[in-house]
Amino acid sequence: MFSLQQKIAVVTGAGSGIGKAVALLFAKQGAQVYVADINKEQADATVNEISSSGGTAQSLVCNVAKQKETQDAFATFSHIDILVNSAGISHIGKAEDTTEEDFDRIYNVNIKGVYNCIKAALPRMKEKGGIILNLASVASSVGLPDRFAYSMSKGAVVGMTLSVAKDYLKDNIRCNCISPARVHTPFVDGFLKKNYPGKEAEMFDKLSKTQPIGRMAKPDEIACLILYLCSDEASFITGNDYPIDGGFVKLNN
Repeated sequence: MFSLQQKIAVVTGAGSGIGKAVALLFAKQGAQVYVADINKEQADATVNEISSSGGTAQSLVCNVAKQKETQDAFATFSHIDILVNSAGISHIGKAEDTTEEDFDRIYNVNIKGVYNCIKAALPRMKEKGGIILNLASVASSVGLPDRFAYSMSKGAVVGMTLSVAKDYLKDNIRCNCISPARVHTPFVDGFLKKNYPGKEAEMFDKLSKTQPIGRMAKPDEIACLILYLCSDEASFITGNDYPIDGGFVKLNN
């Protein structure tokens, strides 16, 4: 089950965090993985890790916020079976203290970046069908403090997911998204080090306990849900947003 043999998969943001976990798992399941990331060094590191385990992968250095750059990167493919839009950035702040520059930066990566990759991938999926999986967030459906721009961007991801799923049913293209709560990635460690120097362990514990399950998710756990939704076993699933949140949305009362 969940074999990706003979599949070509492009995973954005695959140089670290959730994207990297997805790339590693997809390769393990037999996919030919293209590790798309703005950071060549990190992309190459993921490729090397896959190759050393017997998998097949190549780096695809790309700034998803730039449409021409994205189109040029995807032009190397005649066909894509799976696109995972994992590249994303965060921002802390309310509406009144979010600057225009901050807002545009979030928009360009988290919204336009997803759009650019979808736009580039669709023509390469129409002939044989394909699967698009977008990374949204619990922030798209639950009010989180100090996450104005980030929540806006993830709400847009859900909207794009539903639209693409509807428009490309006849082309045998499935499109879903997932909405994680907090996941322990290098971003979290960097955020704590920058904003809470000397109190990293205390704040990590506090953030972990905001999930009713009592901890943050591991990137591997998120990757497993993505694998299922991108596999043939999920062939009847499209146009859905799946929370993977340790009970955050339904049990945090």
